[in-house]
Amino acid sequence: MLTLQPRQRVGHDILLARHGNNISTMHFDRSNDRIIALLDDGSWDSAPNMIAPQLDMPETIGSVFRNDWRFLSVACIAMLTIAAAAMGVSIELSNHMSSSDLQALLVNYPAF
Repeated sequence: MLTLQPRQRVGHDILLARHGNNISTMHFDRSNDRIIALLDDGSWDSAPNMIAPQLDMPETIGSVFRNDWRFLSVACIAMLTIAAAAMGVSIELSNHMSSSDLQALLVNYPAF
């Protein structure tokens, strides 16, 4: 089942387990995909952000759009085409009706 949730950073938990309340600050190093912590004694420690590289992370809305943008674009264009065709057919049918038929259709439409 697909769950769209923000990805959790595993490095925070690893560093908290190692050092507990001795951590002053933590930040995320995007270039190395690591969490870096400044400890109370002035030293630094870091932990990887993933448990295992082959582990599949949960999908996010951004990753779904990034992976499936072609399919979503084609589906959107197809739905817009179908909607435009249906609107064109309905307009063309209403143009070929007499005014009394059109009035009867418009008056009785909410009954259906």
